[in-house]
Amino acid sequence: MSESLYEPWLRGVAFNPAAPSDVLIRLMQPAAGEAALLMCTGRDLPDAAFDAALRHPDRRIRQALALNRHVDASRPAPLATDPSGPAWAECWAIRLVIGHGPDCLLPITEPAPRTGPDWFAACAVSEEPVLRRVAANSSLLSAGLVKALAQDDDEEVRVRLACRHPLAPPHLLLDVFVTRPDHRPHLLTLRGFPRSGLAHLIGHPDPEVRALAAADPALPVPPGDDPDESVCRAAAADPSLTPEALEALLANPRTAQGAAADPSLPASRMHALLDRCLNGAATSRSAAGHGEATPT
Repeated sequence: MSESLYEPWLRGVAFNPAAPSDVLIRLMQPAAGEAALLMCTGRDLPDAAFDAALRHPDRRIRQALALNRHVDASRPAPLATDPSGPAWAECWAIRLVIGHGPDCLLPITEPAPRTGPDWFAACAVSEEPVLRRVAANSSLLSAGLVKALAQDDDEEVRVRLACRHPLAPPHLLLDVFVTRPDHRPHLLTLRGFPRSGLAHLIGHPDPEVRALAAADPALPVPPGDDPDESVCRAAAADPSLTPEALEALLANPRTAQGAAADPSLPASRMHALLDRCLNGAATSRSAAGHGEATPT
């Protein structure tokens, strides 16, 4: 098997929603490279894997965890417990703006104590669009005001609400994803983002939108023959695929990452992929240290 498949396999397993904690903890080994950092930054980790990342000796892993938008108040705050010192404050600042494009939202600063929910509620019903945009930045809005702002005539109000408020409705998150590409990395990290009911987007001219639709588990036939590689990769993560189909997809560089991320892939197969990748990476480093050519 070509070494070129190592990275797609690692990235796929890192974001496989069915990957158990022991698999994710193995991915925190140095040999896993960037896949470990991406995993700790971009996915919701099970408790055991989260705890392992929180205590990881590699500062980069702990910094990645500080950028993870899935870390909420129910878990220990990485910034409060990490021994690395001031760099964690910088990570926290980065977390407020990560994923935003050039047209994006400014970082949020905590409101002064006297600026409470009543003030934001007044802004939300103002006739002035600028004040409604300010309100859309606040997580203090009630569900009723969120529902109203989700239908606001001002696009910036809707975009800010989608990116800032945890109660933003799924249809709004999807609409902003389709219309504002710069916000897509951030929107995909939100728990309320819709992952099904996307069949109407399978013929969209934008391959990123088609890839999102291709990952819908409710699709009757995943579009595995799309001319864009990202769409094929997304289709390869369809949980209804047979084991035989998955093995063929794992061997294809165009679909290997998607197949490794397929939630129907057994944990034993994930471990086997990791064995191949991590052992291969170790062998390559050893050969390089002795001045030998690495295999391709």
